[in-house]
Amino acid sequence: MSKGAVATKVKIVPLDDRVVVKPEDAETVTSGGIVLPDSAQDKPTRGKVIAIGPGKLTKTGERVKPDVKVGDLVLYGKYSGSDVKINGEEHKIIQEGELLAKLD
Repeated sequence: MSKGAVATKVKIVPLDDRVVVKPEDAETVTSGGIVLPDSAQDKPTRGKVIAIGPGKLTKTGERVKPDVKVGDLVLYGKYSGSDVKINGEEHKIIQEGELLAKLD
C-alpha cells in the first residue's frame, strides 16, 4: 500500500446462484488427543453462509429463490467451489447446486 492509503473492507456480492461460505477451521486434534500437523489435516467440508446471490436465472428470465440463507451451516464437497481470500480470510464461492446439505 502506498503512503497515506487506507485499507478498506471488501464487500462481496455473489452472482446468480452462487453462495459465499466461510469454512470452519480444520480439526487440529483427533478425538484420541493426537495433534495433527497442517499437512495431515482434512480440508473443512462445512461452513457458514455469509452471502447469497439473487438466485438462478431460468430460460424464461425468472429467478429461482435460493434454498439457503445467510447464517445457515452447510455441507459441501471437499473440492467444491473456488477458494478466495476476502479481507484476509479464506472463503469459498460455491454454486448452490454443489451444496450437499443444510444443517439444523
